[in-house]
Amino acid sequence: MRVLFLGGAGMIGSAAAAEAAARGADVTVVTRSEPGRPLAEGVRPLRADVRDPAALKAALGAEEFDAVVNWVGFTPDDLRGHPELFSGRAGQYVFISTCSVFARPVAQLPVTESSPRRQPVFGYPRDKIACELLLEDAYRSGDFPLTIVRPAHVYDRTVIPVLAGWTAIERMRAGRPVVVHGDGTSLWSLTHSRDFARAFVPLLGLNHALGESVNVLSDDILTWDQIHLALAAAAGVRAPLLRHRSSESIAEHVPGWNEVLEHDFRHSMLFDTAKLRRLVPGFAPEVSFAEGAREALAHYDAHPELQSVDHDLSRAFDALLAG
Repeated sequence: MRVLFLGGAGMIGSAAAAEAAARGADVTVVTRSEPGRPLAEGVRPLRADVRDPAALKAALGAEEFDAVVNWVGFTPDDLRGHPELFSGRAGQYVFISTCSVFARPVAQLPVTESSPRRQPVFGYPRDKIACELLLEDAYRSGDFPLTIVRPAHVYDRTVIPVLAGWTAIERMRAGRPVVVHGDGTSLWSLTHSRDFARAFVPLLGLNHALGESVNVLSDDILTWDQIHLALAAAAGVRAPLLRHRSSESIAEHVPGWNEVLEHDFRHSMLFDTAKLRRLVPGFAPEVSFAEGAREALAHYDAHPELQSVDHDLSRAFDALLAG
């Protein structure tokens, strides 16, 4: 199987490229500059601007692919010319969207692929919805072989998957309190990049996935308190000090968190993965968050240069807790 990744040298894409290559696919990754992460053995690099249709067409020549995956489509302008370029050249065009496109607050749980999509304010999911609509119109009106894939919150060893990042770990280890939004009991889904790749790669070249949107995530459902406690345990902190504050009060002290808390993290999110399991029979996540947290902390402890503390954020936490 010949697979073309448009972008795909980041955290999720590199894991998917490695998984596809390990399964015997002929993988080409197109990036504008040197990839931020080393490509897996056997993956072919190609230099071109994915957002420039003429440059991309020139770089690809007459090559055809069983599947093309767009990892870097964030606005409709990023997709300019893609339906025309890949109709007839690709057996499948996979657009990487996000589970954040679903309306918050959620009208009914669990969220399925047919749940309402709506986001008039938060720019990232709002633009992803616009991308989905543009590509869906190309699918309905022509021969564009579209599949939409929606990851949720994906992480790997390079990511501390809370908004405070390493600052939260530093405060835990120093015995200082860490702020958790709400009362810490809202539900969230975390997926390790290796599990995402194992679920995602079998969708490539799959005719049953054409015209479909698929939520691709694990069933590791955790409260935000549990997420922080797992990170604390991995960091060697037995009894971390977690302090709960409303999303509104946190946003007053940390304005940059306002949109993501208001329109995403504060809401309990449960996803139905029945469609994924129909399309990829036998898929089951293998990396628990406890294991993933230990892997991340081991990586950060082995690389002190990654241990970046946001002192402004830490002072904002102190001010919030003092208030």
